[in-house]
Amino acid sequence: MATQNILNPGVPLDLDWVVDARVNRSAIERRTATLGTRRSVKKEWQAAWLLRAITCIDLTTLAGDDTPGRVKRLCAKAKHPLRPDMLAALNLDGENITVGAVCVYPSRVRDAVEALQGSDIPVASVATGFPAGQTPMAQRIAEIEQAIEAGAREIDIVITRTHVLTGNWSALYDEIKRFRETCGDAAHMKSILATGDLGTLKQVYQASMVAMMAGSDFIKTSTGKERVNATLDFGLVMTRAIREYRERTGYTVGFKPAGGISKAKQALTWQMLMKEELGVEWMMPDLFRFGASSLLTDIERQLYHQITGHYAARHHMPMG
Repeated sequence: MATQNILNPGVPLDLDWVVDARVNRSAIERRTATLGTRRSVKKEWQAAWLLRAITCIDLTTLAGDDTPGRVKRLCAKAKHPLRPDMLAALNLDGENITVGAVCVYPSRVRDAVEALQGSDIPVASVATGFPAGQTPMAQRIAEIEQAIEAGAREIDIVITRTHVLTGNWSALYDEIKRFRETCGDAAHMKSILATGDLGTLKQVYQASMVAMMAGSDFIKTSTGKERVNATLDFGLVMTRAIREYRERTGYTVGFKPAGGISKAKQALTWQMLMKEELGVEWMMPDLFRFGASSLLTDIERQLYHQITGHYAARHHMPMG
């Protein structure tokens, strides 16, 4: 990827726009219930969509037992997500297919940057008290600064959920704006809304809008640590907020579903959502990412099935 440019400079907080938001839950549920059944992607088209999905993966490890070795193995997989023989069978021999980014904790950023040296794959770092966002503001700001200093080019921040649950939109805006200013031009900022912790779909829409007004380059569903993570209902609400924000401001914001997306079939459904709600532009890694760790393995197995007619064992698709 090229040097990052800020996608969304943000706009002043418009409380009327936020407070007047309306979300029809039954209409959202009807729409998402049929998303994966009304149409399907088959054969070579499915392979093409799955290859595109690989390029949109933020390959992630956010475990308490992460080590430099684990991060290096993850980065090796990020640089070569498909085996050379599979690329050749798909007529892609020599193509440089990589994941969208590698996502780690701030303490592992330097390991990832070193392991990815010579590639264009950016390192993304979670920050600001991930996953709960309950640490003091100075500490949260320092995490962003430390991650960027170590070489992170994307920062996934977490919001204070209390601001959303109590309707304190000014506080939420000010918080995210401080994070945006700390990221500066050095890194894209993805704002994790932790949608499973929010009370209603309306609050998901309102939080999305405030996060974009404050300068988020991406809005992201979840940390992956909540009881409920990325769902199509949350995704539909957030993508429609992105569409409305662009219509009103002219600024473009990306979208990242994360948490619980582990199957190729799920990836295809999310891609269909992006295509139908926002257009082909949002199927590309500049504006769409999956936060995932095991999704890549299932996509590999599906592509192997396309090539050979049978599924490979998981140990034939090692992470690195």
